[in-house]
Amino acid sequence: MTSPGTDASLTNPVDAALQNTPDLAGLEPIEKIKRRWPLAVAGVLTVLMIAALGRELFGSGLAGLQQTIPTHPLFYVAIAIFYLGPPTFDYLIYRRLWGIPLSGMAALHKKRIANEAVVGYSGEAYFYAWARQRTQMVAAPFGAVKDVTIQSAIAGNVFTLLLILLLIPFMDMLPRDIVNPKTVAISAAVIIAMCLPFVLFSKRVFSLPRGRLVWIFSIHMLRLSVGTMSLAFAWHFAMPEVAVGTWLFLAAVRMLASRVPLLPNKEAIFATATIWLIGSGDSLSELMALVAALSLLAHIALLGVFSVQSAAKRLGWI
Repeated sequence: MTSPGTDASLTNPVDAALQNTPDLAGLEPIEKIKRRWPLAVAGVLTVLMIAALGRELFGSGLAGLQQTIPTHPLFYVAIAIFYLGPPTFDYLIYRRLWGIPLSGMAALHKKRIANEAVVGYSGEAYFYAWARQRTQMVAAPFGAVKDVTIQSAIAGNVFTLLLILLLIPFMDMLPRDIVNPKTVAISAAVIIAMCLPFVLFSKRVFSLPRGRLVWIFSIHMLRLSVGTMSLAFAWHFAMPEVAVGTWLFLAAVRMLASRVPLLPNKEAIFATATIWLIGSGDSLSELMALVAALSLLAHIALLGVFSVQSAAKRLGWI
């Protein structure tokens, strides 16, 4: 009991503690704070993309643009297919998984730019953050992004193994000090060993059903095939005096040299194959520098368009 005229909050310790507590209306819900991290991750990665692309442009990018520009119009068609292939096939995958709208292509292009300009798999982090901001469309994006990324790596390894099988009859034509059959065989075994755990423990590794995984794998294999062939045709239209079959072989050697582990002198392998097939490595080196510069310009142009579009949406202009 309290005496008349005495403040009850002074005699009740609970009431006294509540009086010293900040107004709950001024506090921000922790759930709201948690939901801000995808926006922060996307913003940081976008800044890193801009910085990396600027550095590349003023580094080797401008030198690549000084090369002779091909005049055949189909060269640019093939280059466009080569450039647009990865995000387009990713869109087909996520369109089936999530039903993402066509506007999701912007996020997939940024995913590809981040992987190439910042660091490997930073694009997956960006795309996961993008998906987390759209929980009304994607309930649990981590499992799907994880599965698609792993399937992409497995498809790359399987495609590399197929290239090894296709190029085995021609490896004896290259110097043994550059292409050692024993090293290639060991590298193939390493590739198989890298894929085995995902096959043996697929039920624990993957979240999506088997039928969906097989479909995703086939899309990735199609992407790799289209990329290799479109690059070969671009080279052919730039240097039509060289047969298409020769360029397809060189495109396969290029991909093989870049993906096979334990293979030393990767650049020397490609240069040797180039000299052996077309007589000079300088012309193809210049052409590759031009293709890289064109891809860099496309990265910068798209990132600029996406940034302006995003800013316009925030300001309510569109």
